[in-house]
Amino acid sequence: MLTYTAYGLAVVLNLMILFIGARFLLVPQAAAAAYGVPAKADGDRAYLAVKGVRDGVCGLIGLALLAFAGTTAEAWFMLVVALVPFGDTLIVLRNGGTKAAAFGIHFATAVVVLISAALLFAVS
Repeated sequence: MLTYTAYGLAVVLNLMILFIGARFLLVPQAAAAAYGVPAKADGDRAYLAVKGVRDGVCGLIGLALLAFAGTTAEAWFMLVVALVPFGDTLIVLRNGGTKAAAFGIHFATAVVVLISAALLFAVS
């Protein structure tokens, strides 16, 4: 059961970040607002596209590691990539976003990613 939970959570997290990346590419203004720091209406498109590509690639890397390298590699990836939502928490707080978005979305995501890493380490 623990193995299914570890794999399932890792797959869901990687698919979610892949989805977020696609959203930043397809509907960047809405994605930025959901992130917690709305983008300027007449600018920021290039940066939003960069975020979309990088998030999408992170999701693909996570899925590839899980499929081809195994749970230990995926666990280390999750452990390191948890720095991203921790950083996002600070970015939202420092740029006028709400505490609810910073902690309820980004910090909570970081915690779930760390739980995923722990589960993956446990089954590897």
